[in-house]
Amino acid sequence: MKFILGLKLGMTQVFDEKGNQIPVTLIEAGPCYITQIKTKEKDKYGAVQVGFVKKTRKIKKAEKGKEFKHLREFEDGEHKMGDKIDVSIFQEGDKVKISGLSKGKGFAGVVKRWGFHGRPATRGTKHEERTGGSTGSSMPSRVVKGKKMAGRMGFERVSVKNLKIVKIEKEDNLIAVRGAVPGRKGTLLEIRG
Repeated sequence: MKFILGLKLGMTQVFDEKGNQIPVTLIEAGPCYITQIKTKEKDKYGAVQVGFVKKTRKIKKAEKGKEFKHLREFEDGEHKMGDKIDVSIFQEGDKVKISGLSKGKGFAGVVKRWGFHGRPATRGTKHEERTGGSTGSSMPSRVVKGKKMAGRMGFERVSVKNLKIVKIEKEDNLIAVRGAVPGRKGTLLEIRG
């Protein structure tokens, strides 16, 4: 299984040989290092821990083994301790799955969060255009769990499948992926092949 960690740099566009415009997201991917190998005998599951972006300050004695800002685990057992993973594991044209945290939008009402239509603007409606309306019947005498109501929106883990790698620049550790990926600029992304 191919995998790597990266940081979202932003979106731009490239042109193919026919002159068609392709929207792409630029990702600074790797280099990542294998920091720990989990085994079924010792940890009760098999995985590898990957470290990305080394800390620039001096590492204290208590922080030994925590030299990286970002640590993630992937299900794979083919790597050895200290192995380096860079963008050369992918080729142009590969399909990847990218996961990350979506943009946080703060406290949002039901119209923005769930797509409610709101109340009519006329026929005696006053200051009620964007309200949620009734929250339930009198039978349970409470609001039923799972009701679509106002609340925090965004900042959730989102995965996008079947994104095509358009271009790879190995010397700059850059991957250009067709389409949009979750998060703002600087979001940590998990890229799986």
